[in-house]
Amino acid sequence: MQNISEENRAYWLKRAKGYSDVNKEELAGIQRQTWSKFLIEMIDEHFKGKDRSAIKILDVGAGPGFISIILAEAGYQVTAFDFAETMLAQAKENAKETAEKINFVQGDAMSLPFGADSFDVVFSRNLTWNLPEPKKAFQSWLSVLKSGGLMLVFDANWYTYLIDDDKRKEFEKDRENVKQSSLEDYNIGENFDTMEQIAFEMPLTRQKRPEWDVDYLNSIDAGEVSSVLDIGSLLYSEKEKINYCSTPLFMVRLVKG
Repeated sequence: MQNISEENRAYWLKRAKGYSDVNKEELAGIQRQTWSKFLIEMIDEHFKGKDRSAIKILDVGAGPGFISIILAEAGYQVTAFDFAETMLAQAKENAKETAEKINFVQGDAMSLPFGADSFDVVFSRNLTWNLPEPKKAFQSWLSVLKSGGLMLVFDANWYTYLIDDDKRKEFEKDRENVKQSSLEDYNIGENFDTMEQIAFEMPLTRQKRPEWDVDYLNSIDAGEVSSVLDIGSLLYSEKEKINYCSTPLFMVRLVKG
């Protein structure tokens, strides 16, 4: 697993520019509106009467900054956290003048460098599938989240086609539909085979999610847990819906007890 972790880090360090292009597309597309509206409504509803400037949000695995940027623009206190320096550099560039409102921190998502009860909201998108020790990560995230705080985890059953023949057929059908629609295929690119090798070794590739997440968080009495199986139907662009039809984005929502 140590070798896989090192390969994983090396992969994402090199992937920053290409991944940033995807974030730029989101910032320029319908996703800026869908994600902003959804997250603002959810956060403001949970913290009724609290000024946004007083709500501290940790974006774990911030990557090139899409979520950190839209939340900072909305007026929240945002910390963008990522293990790849190259990702944070892209995030600062993408944020432009908004970068002054964001705290950028590099570190390990499975061992956060923050004190207990530091944040009102812990957010994560498309990260947990890629962690060698997801249970350790959840424990670390909960430790920095205030009592009554909100944890929002967005992810999908990425790469299950590596171990499931039926999912392989669905994945290949997605590739054909993308091609027929004359769209860019997000699942084809430089070093994609490297990511498949890494994903094959990751523990969550073999778990059914979000059931695994909900069961684990309930097993440690983390708080009030719920999930939505296809939140991507509300948040994705049409291009994303076609690309990821067989791998719907889910949400796990937790209010810390």
